[in-house]
Amino acid sequence: MDWLERTATLRQWSRGGARAPHKPLLLLYALGRFQQDADGELYYSAVEEDLKRLLAEYGPPHQTTPAYPFHHLVSDGVWEVHTDRGPGSPGSGVRELRAARAAGRLAPELRAALRREPSLLGRMARVLLDLHFPPSLHGELCEAISLDPEPAETGRLSAARRQRDRRMRELVLTAYEYQCAFCGYDGQIGAVPVGLEAAHVHWWAFGGPDEVDNGLCLCSLHHKLFDKGVLGVGDGHRILVSQCFVGRSPAAREHVTALAGRPLIGPQPGVRPVAADHRSWHTRQVFRGTPRPGADLPRARPREGSDRCTGRQAGPAPRSAGHIPPQA
Repeated sequence: MDWLERTATLRQWSRGGARAPHKPLLLLYALGRFQQDADGELYYSAVEEDLKRLLAEYGPPHQTTPAYPFHHLVSDGVWEVHTDRGPGSPGSGVRELRAARAAGRLAPELRAALRREPSLLGRMARVLLDLHFPPSLHGELCEAISLDPEPAETGRLSAARRQRDRRMRELVLTAYEYQCAFCGYDGQIGAVPVGLEAAHVHWWAFGGPDEVDNGLCLCSLHHKLFDKGVLGVGDGHRILVSQCFVGRSPAAREHVTALAGRPLIGPQPGVRPVAADHRSWHTRQVFRGTPRPGADLPRARPREGSDRCTGRQAGPAPRSAGHIPPQA
């Protein structure tokens, strides 16, 4: 049985390209727990809060429940559930799972395969991370679930995995003249840029292309906040800052909340700025809550089911010399 292929083709809810990483998150969590206790079971009532936190942190912007993947992952052949009454899940309802003392763990065949071939666990984890999350979140996600992915071995990979364009980083950094499109940071050690990264606007894991008009040159801080949904890019290539973000220090205000409504630092003349469809995907699928209103930024209506976080907005700061206006 090809466990990598099965991992790469988990059946997921899909509507309008919406992110639904519920099953991948549960499977990653189960792999991490398998590393700690290969014979342990995961009682729903005991792991529910952990899974809720993972979905809130790394799942879609709208509120969701871990009961769905706990029940439905069984159909993918990598997970099993039983209750005090015997094998089988009582359903996808939170109350049913709690009342029946439902417990889940990796399927018996998968547990046996992981014991025979310990490196399989790391390769499965890499497939899940590559297909469902941007690279900037891989390290902290593994830390959050206490998963230590082993280096993936050279070998046959899933046909569902695409190969990244290794030139993407250099093309994007060059297009933005080695400065963060949000804050203008342009640090170097000698002639080598430091703390600057190429961010995919429409995540590569969700079909976003390795093209300059789907990229932004961002400093490490703003890249992480962008992938976390704290920052976004709105109409007119102006910066969105989520009202869900809370930062009381002068540094948080200066480096995050004061960005609301500012125009992006655009790429060099002749280079296409971020395409509208990629900006729209990020705003729908990643950006959390509603944007803080800026002087030139209209308040957006909260999406159905999203949290409306409170916060105050400082007016947009004037652009400093050397900023390149984004092209239309």
